[in-house]
Amino acid sequence: MRSATLMCGISAFVGAVIGISVASNFHVESPLFGEHGGTDFAISQQPQITSENTIPQTVQIDPASTLSAEEKINVSVYEKVNRSVVNISTIANRSDFMFRLEPEAGSGSGWIYDDLGHIVTNYHVISDSDVIEVTLFDGTSHAATVVGTDPQNDIAVLRIQIDDSTLKPIPLGDSSRLKVGQNIFAIGNPFGLERTMTVGIISSLDRTLRSKTGRLMKQIIQLDAALNQGNSGGPSLDSGGLLVGMNTAIASLTGENTGVGFAIPVNTIRRVVPQLIQFGRVQRASLGVDLFWKTRDGLRIAQVVPGGAADIAGLKGIAIERSVRQIGGQMVRVERYNREAADRIVAINDQQIVDTDDVQSVLDKYKPGEQVNVTIERNGQIANVPVLLGQEF
Repeated sequence: MRSATLMCGISAFVGAVIGISVASNFHVESPLFGEHGGTDFAISQQPQITSENTIPQTVQIDPASTLSAEEKINVSVYEKVNRSVVNISTIANRSDFMFRLEPEAGSGSGWIYDDLGHIVTNYHVISDSDVIEVTLFDGTSHAATVVGTDPQNDIAVLRIQIDDSTLKPIPLGDSSRLKVGQNIFAIGNPFGLERTMTVGIISSLDRTLRSKTGRLMKQIIQLDAALNQGNSGGPSLDSGGLLVGMNTAIASLTGENTGVGFAIPVNTIRRVVPQLIQFGRVQRASLGVDLFWKTRDGLRIAQVVPGGAADIAGLKGIAIERSVRQIGGQMVRVERYNREAADRIVAINDQQIVDTDDVQSVLDKYKPGEQVNVTIERNGQIANVPVLLGQEF
């Protein structure tokens, strides 16, 4: 401590006497301090202070000129789309054990679908909500009404009443052209931080994911762009700023980003959203089967809808055989379920059927009123049965 004080004193004295400046870092080789004593120093002539060098010079640089090619793409995507992303706030009234209403707040993301005020988001963002508000890029909030929902694909359409000049719809891309490894951009409101963009790549395609209804959603996009709570319902974009998916879930035990996120493909959105706007629901084709029975040899029909498509076409479920028997001194009616009479569905339009997910996947490609060819096995024999599809209710 004394050596350091002494060195500071020496340097101050020398500077004061001979009019020189002493750098803050210095080193003196002296027996007084030993091999490691002191710090580096340099002696330089005191610069002359004039009015010309007292004000720092400002250099005008165009920020765009310093961006890399990759950064320019990032900036371009954000500038094209960020005003089309909205924040969705919800309030749901819940009853406690004393039947008192307690409001429960939620939030998520969404995006502008058209200039009529339609907003697309995830169904799970707005499900069971009593109040829904949409906040636009300019900070204005608008009450939203639910136009239609598709819980099976986790898609919902809202609408706000606003001057269409404020609305900037996102152009839709084509998810069938996506490639693993290409860049993907996610914009949303994680933790309420509005219009946050994260960048990653498509890490896999054609994933499957269960919706809240238990239905298997297919052709799901897997991405590694950071997604967190509040990102649900936000857009996934390609390098051209086209919407290729909608962020819907993350693989996480904590509810926060782990680098594995999932998005609903835009081609599913293209098919579903127009129906939600027109009908409020998706008009799905129905095979007219109430219950299926999964066996070791495949999927059998357990019960058909009376008067439904399968019933009209002659498809058969488990047969109920009724008889009257004498047991003791009484006549008793007996019912026997003949499971062997149930038709096994082998294929629909040549697409192999193993379970109910396969049936749903095939029927999603058709509309009510269209005809499909159902290949069945009955009593050990293969038969082809044309079925005119009905409508699911």
